Amino acid sequence: MVIKPYGFAIWERMQRILDDMFKETGHVNASFPLFIPKSFLSKEASHVEGFAKECAVVTHYRLKNAADGSGVIVDPEAKLEEELIVRPTSETVIWSTYKNWIQSYRDLPILVNQWANVVRWEMRTRLFLRTTEFHWQEGHTAHATAEEAVEETIKMLDVYADFAENTMAMPVIKGRKTANERFAGAEDTYCIEALMQDGKALQAGTSHFLGQNFAKAFDVKFASKSGSLEYVWGTSWGVSTRLIGALIMTHSDDDGLVLPPRLAPTQVVIVPIHKGEEDLTRICQTLEPLLKELKKNGIRVLLDKRDTLRPGFKFAEWEQKGVPVRLAIGARDLQNDTIEVARRDTKTKETRPLTNIVQHLQELLDEIQNNLFERAKALRTQKTTQVNDFEEFKRVLEEEGGFILAHWDGTSETEEKIKELTKATIRCIALDAPDEEGQCILTGKPSKKRVVFARAY
Repeated sequence: MVIKPYGFAIWERMQRILDDMFKETGHVNASFPLFIPKSFLSKEASHVEGFAKECAVVTHYRLKNAADGSGVIVDPEAKLEEELIVRPTSETVIWSTYKNWIQSYRDLPILVNQWANVVRWEMRTRLFLRTTEFHWQEGHTAHATAEEAVEETIKMLDVYADFAENTMAMPVIKGRKTANERFAGAEDTYCIEALMQDGKALQAGTSHFLGQNFAKAFDVKFASKSGSLEYVWGTSWGVSTRLIGALIMTHSDDDGLVLPPRLAPTQVVIVPIHKGEEDLTRICQTLEPLLKELKKNGIRVLLDKRDTLRPGFKFAEWEQKGVPVRLAIGARDLQNDTIEVARRDTKTKETRPLTNIVQHLQELLDEIQNNLFERAKALRTQKTTQVNDFEEFKRVLEEEGGFILAHWDGTSETEEKIKELTKATIRCIALDAPDEEGQCILTGKPSKKRVVFARAY
């Protein structure tokens, strides 16, 4: 997957905002190796089972020219004594490191995050959603008690939900995964689930309570305050460039991207309407004070001074790129002290006086941010259905899609059977789901609350 500069600028915005949120909660960044000894992955049984089919393996460390001149071949004499795994995730290499970092309760907690790329050998790729290599962040923390680790797991889930809703304008459900859907090696997995415009679900972020599984696998112990030697408790949590896919599928339309202002690399673009180079120069000079004032007020603004393209072409290009607000100004506007203001989200435009335009744009960007969230939330509400039997479940799934709230008997067998019959999975058990007596839609067995089903990316 190649991410071009404009797309990568969106990822950089995500990184900056999330990184600040992580640091506000006490986390620091570090860097760990890309290559992981194969034996590390084997130490945690469920972890290796979960990732074995996705691993890229390095067996040799050198190439050489073929003797017959046919090209480059692997040097058979350069075989590694131990094969290396290109990291699919970093729990194993990080916990092997924590063994050296942790001796006493005074060394805890460790609150570390890493921004990195990882490799998972996907057979059927989807850009931004499932790619062989992708960018992400992965937090890995170590704690003295289970309570602290669980608190950390929930805290980071809340950070993700806050980012998704208040920065991406994407409503999410916070929930717990079933045992079948749990991260390999975790005791519990929490997630945020979003609904895309086509009615499919997308797992947008996960936070895992690892218990003592990795500490036991790598013999990471600490001397407690009482003097006893105990295993450390751990968590891990991550989001990836999948969020760009989520952003596109939540808000965009057939004319291109629709970006929430808080993530848009450019929030306001100004397109001069001119008849010649001299006219363009005069308009741009007149706009200089406005540009400075917009930047001074924290608005990311761009003046499109390209003289080789017509204004109509520029309008279409910036619309495709999802810039929240487009301003257009020509010689007549300068005479009247006005400017045209166009919104990407509603595709409406109006002529406004230049007086107080900065304040108006600040308010407009907030309005667009809120409108995108409310629009996505309304769609999710429209596409969320309660069902009480399996026939209704199948009908809604085929005809309407979206989130389906239904009773489930709590067994992995039933969960797998529903998936086999319908290709729908339990996305999560919502944390705010009320207790409600009912019967499983497939088996009729007792159920204490509804879970969230959907077909997913």
